[in-house]
Amino acid sequence: MKKPPAYWTKSKRILSKKDPVLRKIIIKYNKGFLTTKNKPFFSICRTIIGQQISTKAADSIWKKFESKCIKKITPKVILKLPVHSLKSAGLSRQKITYLKNTAKCFKNKSFNIKDLKKMDDDLAIDYITNLKGLGVWSAQMFLMFNLNRRNIFPTKDIGLLRAISKNYKTSYPPSEKFLNKISKKHSGNLSCFTWYMWRSIDPIDVEY
Repeated sequence: MKKPPAYWTKSKRILSKKDPVLRKIIIKYNKGFLTTKNKPFFSICRTIIGQQISTKAADSIWKKFESKCIKKITPKVILKLPVHSLKSAGLSRQKITYLKNTAKCFKNKSFNIKDLKKMDDDLAIDYITNLKGLGVWSAQMFLMFNLNRRNIFPTKDIGLLRAISKNYKTSYPPSEKFLNKISKKHSGNLSCFTWYMWRSIDPIDVEY
């Protein structure tokens, strides 16, 4: 059975007290929560596939990708899969290169999860973005959905920006000044804030 992150209930309570806009969203989607997976390689593959496309498109490609892997998403399986097989799942040549490179780094342990877990958020983002094809957004998704980090605020995420603009009746994209204001107001609970923003505009739970 899936459980919310350890910080979730406390974050919800703090956010509800501080922000009447968010309080309404939290009440509406009270039973939902951010789901995390303790499968680092799986999460990074999911993030690569989800880059720069809609949640719906990413889900469709992911299902085909899982089928090609026979639901065994491991570095060994990805390295063995031929490029043409991955292309037929709807993956671009660039994303295939990123997946293969990530698989190689996991296999030869040049990417070490144990080291990553000891780092603060900023250092962890720097470490993850050393992997080819993984930018700041991808690193933030990994910190939220795999390492259960509590204070991630992915300000380049289109869904988050759309939701902030809609819920707070501000410009799209929201100004840097407005994003900084949100960041300061909800510092310490930004992962929870982000999830509820996504949920407010999309009936499908975001998962990486």
